[in-house]
Amino acid sequence: MPRSPRRLAYIRVSTRAQTTDRQTLALRAECDKLYVEYVSAVADARPVFEKVMRCLQPGDTFVVLDLDRAFRSSVDAMLTAADLRTRNIAFRILSLQVDTTTPEGELCYTLLAAFAQFERRIISRRTKEGLAAAVKRGAKLGRPLVLTDAQIAAAYDVIAKTGKSTCTVASEFGVARTTLERAFHQRGYVYPVPPKPKGGTHA
Repeated sequence: MPRSPRRLAYIRVSTRAQTTDRQTLALRAECDKLYVEYVSAVADARPVFEKVMRCLQPGDTFVVLDLDRAFRSSVDAMLTAADLRTRNIAFRILSLQVDTTTPEGELCYTLLAAFAQFERRIISRRTKEGLAAAVKRGAKLGRPLVLTDAQIAAAYDVIAKTGKSTCTVASEFGVARTTLERAFHQRGYVYPVPPKPKGGTHA
C-alpha cells in the first residue's frame, strides 16, 4: 500500500520563555505533525530542524509560517528549498502564500531565489571592496594580536617572579591560557616558565 504524503511543520522560537502559540495555531490546521525548536536564529546547531530534514520523504511537504522562523537568511532558505526540490519534497511558506506545488508558488520561489542570489553577490562585492579600501589605507588584514609584546613580557615576568599558574595570569590579562602559552612559544620564551632565583647568595 503506497505511503500517504505528509505535511511536516517546523516551529522555532529563541527561548522557552517565548510562546509558540501564533505559529502553532497557524500550522496545526495545515499540517500532520509539528516540530518545535527552542534555539536562536543564528545558532550553529539546530538539531530539531535537521531531524525534520531527515524525516521528510519524496511526496511530503515542508511547511513554515515565516521565513525567519526557519532560516538564517533568504540565501539559507533558497538553498534549503533547492535541496528539497531535488528530493521531490514540496515547500510552503504560509505567510507569503508560497507553495512550490502550484505554478504561482513555483514562480514566487524562482523570484525569491533570484533575489537571494543577487543579495549574496552584492554582499560579496561590498566585502571585497571594503577589504581593498582597507588595504589602500594601510590597514593590516587578519586577526589582530590579542596581547602586545610588552604585555606578553610582563605576563612572563609575573609567572617567573610569583610562581602563579599560567591560567591565573592569563585570566588577569583577559586571555585564555592557551593564547598566552602560544604567545610565549611564538616569541621564543622558555616555557614552562622557570622560577627566578630569590635574592643572592652570601659569601
